[in-house]
Amino acid sequence: MPMRSYTIGQAARLLGVSPDTARRWADAGRIRTHRDDSGKRLIDGRDLAAFSVTLAEEASAEDSDGSYTSVRNAFPGIITAVKLGDVAAQVEIQAGPHRLVSLLTREAVEELGFEVGMEAIARVKSTNVHIDRA
Repeated sequence: MPMRSYTIGQAARLLGVSPDTARRWADAGRIRTHRDDSGKRLIDGRDLAAFSVTLAEEASAEDSDGSYTSVRNAFPGIITAVKLGDVAAQVEIQAGPHRLVSLLTREAVEELGFEVGMEAIARVKSTNVHIDRA
């Protein structure tokens, strides 16, 4: 079975960037491309996978603020809803195309000062969504 290749646009969607950014990376040689029979630039699936890991490592290094966590899947975004109950609370974050919902205590929401419009980071570990104040 031949290796799957991706267009610049498909790769951009998978990497969470604009097609222009993906083209600039290709033009700069950060990600290897090849041309199909019609001349369209394609990225080999294995190359794209390796590049996505490199990007994540670079982003992780840039975002490091001296805090440490065992949670690896971080989604920076904006709080779009805060619903407070007597004891529990629900916080929703829009992180790019991803909507994440976290159920936590009302006390935690109040202590962290979460409110709509605030920048936050949703950290996903297993089936739990943890939210860090950005």
